[in-house]
Amino acid sequence: MTGETPARRIPEATDETRVTGPPDGTVETSATHTPAGTDETRVPAGADETRVPAGTDEKRVPAGTDEERLQRALDLAYAYINRRERTVSEVRAQLERKGISEPVREAALETLAQQSLLDDERFARLFVADKRELEQWGGERIWRGLVARGIARELADAALDAPAGDDQAEAETELDRALALLRRRFPQPPEDRRDRERALGVLLRKGYESELALDALAAHARGD
Repeated sequence: MTGETPARRIPEATDETRVTGPPDGTVETSATHTPAGTDETRVPAGADETRVPAGTDEKRVPAGTDEERLQRALDLAYAYINRRERTVSEVRAQLERKGISEPVREAALETLAQQSLLDDERFARLFVADKRELEQWGGERIWRGLVARGIARELADAALDAPAGDDQAEAETELDRALALLRRRFPQPPEDRRDRERALGVLLRKGYESELALDALAAHARGD
């Protein structure tokens, strides 16, 4: 057995230390201490540390010239109105949802109006004709539908009061339309209370005013 002195054991709780030196009992240590939880990855000196300011929404930062931003807004609008007729209010809301700034939105809306692609008066006229002829809506429901789509109240009133395109439709009144609907849904005039309430509910849900709906029920019962 030799007289060599073994290297001293370093407690595990201390910093990582490498023991070197001669076997004479002396201990020389070289230690590198890294604080717990520290990320050892370092950015090399001179690296570019440019950062995007906190809170910046890169999707809403416009790029390009004014003409390019306008063209992007128009492209979005063309895709939106390609499916069906739209109101100015609907297109404005769609562009806002897509992140188009207000000045560009308004410029796009003006361009679309000049191109005759947006016309609230035309929309109101077509909407009235469609809902009356195809869905048998009453005037009250049609008016609510127009206003909900952003049509000005004055335009909605004018569209409902405007004469239809042909003589037969022009002569047809709101009462005539309600009566025609009743005849299609109830070929035989309702006789008991339950059937009359059902018929009245049909007219009210279609948007006919209650007084006019009652007149239509009475006319249907008389066979008018």
